[in-house]
Amino acid sequence: MTLTIRRVYHIAAFSWYAFVVKNLAAKDGEQLPPGIFVYGGPWKYLTFLNLLLQMLFFGLAALSDLQAGNKAESTLNRCKDLLFSVFAFPVGTFVVILFWTICAYDRELVYPATIDTFFPPWMNHAMHTLVLPFLLGEVVVQPHIYPQTKHALQALGGVGAAYLFWIIWVYLSVGIWVYPLLAHFSTPGLVGLFFFNMSVVVLLYLLGNKLNSHFWSKDVTSGGH
Repeated sequence: MTLTIRRVYHIAAFSWYAFVVKNLAAKDGEQLPPGIFVYGGPWKYLTFLNLLLQMLFFGLAALSDLQAGNKAESTLNRCKDLLFSVFAFPVGTFVVILFWTICAYDRELVYPATIDTFFPPWMNHAMHTLVLPFLLGEVVVQPHIYPQTKHALQALGGVGAAYLFWIIWVYLSVGIWVYPLLAHFSTPGLVGLFFFNMSVVVLLYLLGNKLNSHFWSKDVTSGGH
């Protein structure tokens, strides 16, 4: 894949996410349905955090494209690869799959119909659909060096636990679950749900590694970028 195409792709993806985040953050000052942005604003939603994650990754990727010399050995490139392999791909894919799976069963559990008045359809798809095509596109346009699996799983587990504590803190502070679905679970059920979700994220990490190796086996082996 030529460097020009890669540069255009990364800049376009970064610009798109910056546009979406800006529009979503602007909603914080509007009259939204009760509980939507109370305590923590959009920062308590995995969807919003994922948008920031994707924007950060594509921003780093765009900066990395401008580097001269042996980019594979640069600190920036290592950070970019780590961010994509361990967080951006598995978390972004998880958000898309989980959201549409729950919506297919009962959208009120995760995205109540009352929200449609405030978030137009394009914004819903920007948050919950287009993330996946952008990630798959990244797999195709550039190889990534994956870390040792045990280190990746430790990082994923730490971030997952931190987010779990955050949404529990929000509930204990204002008595509202970030997602209506969580109100249907007992304490053991919430623990089980957390471990199930983390298992899915781990599988998605492994999937990303397999896809990366499938498309770029020669480059990954040689460490080329």
